[in-house]
Amino acid sequence: MADKSITKTELVASIASATGESQATVARVLDSLFGTVSDAVAKGSKVSIPGWISFEQVATAARTGRNPQTGAEIKIPAGKRVKVTAGSKLKAAVK
Repeated sequence: MADKSITKTELVASIASATGESQATVARVLDSLFGTVSDAVAKGSKVSIPGWISFEQVATAARTGRNPQTGAEIKIPAGKRVKVTAGSKLKAAVK
């Protein structure tokens, strides 16, 4: 596993350096990208960047769980979550 995470600030600086755009412009584009993805997924749409990554909303069924401290059974209601899938280019880059 990697021992260091890349922060948003570092990501913005790296993209700005690679493209020649200002960091403010790159930050606005990233914020817009993440906002658009979250809005689309919240509405039930699948967002896919072919070869890289896809995001989609999936439903989870109601189930019974256990409180780890007391061992008591609890009912976990049905809900929604986000499924993120890595594409072939991203998987190949990791190998």
